[in-house]
Amino acid sequence: MIDNVNVLKTSWYLSPPWGKTIPSVEVNLLERVYLRTSKTFGYCCGIQWKHECWIYSIDCRNEIVHVTQYQIIGTGELVTLPVPKPAFVLGQKVILCSYGNDAKQRLILGIALVNNSWFYLVELVSPTLTQSPIIWNRFSLVGEKSLVRVNV
Repeated sequence: MIDNVNVLKTSWYLSPPWGKTIPSVEVNLLERVYLRTSKTFGYCCGIQWKHECWIYSIDCRNEIVHVTQYQIIGTGELVTLPVPKPAFVLGQKVILCSYGNDAKQRLILGIALVNNSWFYLVELVSPTLTQSPIIWNRFSLVGEKSLVRVNV
């Protein structure tokens, strides 16, 4: 017997929010950028899909700011940090390990460098049709050990 709920959830989790083609990013992870608003330099320490566009996390030494592509200019220069390259890329299909009986496949919707480790933004739960009195974030940053690469 087919579990229609899990089929629907899997379909939801694997339907990219950006449509058929993943939009290109303005700057790369660890790229040095110029912030137009504050007229300072920083580097890109995270990218996530939110509000129908890429949102960039920029490390400006004593704070991290979140901006759109229109607020930054990439320099093409990468900062050297003692971290390996991220294990996954934006839009990649992965399996979320140890998360209940829900559908396991997800898409990488964001990548962030936190305390010299890469974390990946995935959708933990699908949206509900009824409003809940409890407001929670359906998305979460998870570590590399919580994800397994899907071979396509």
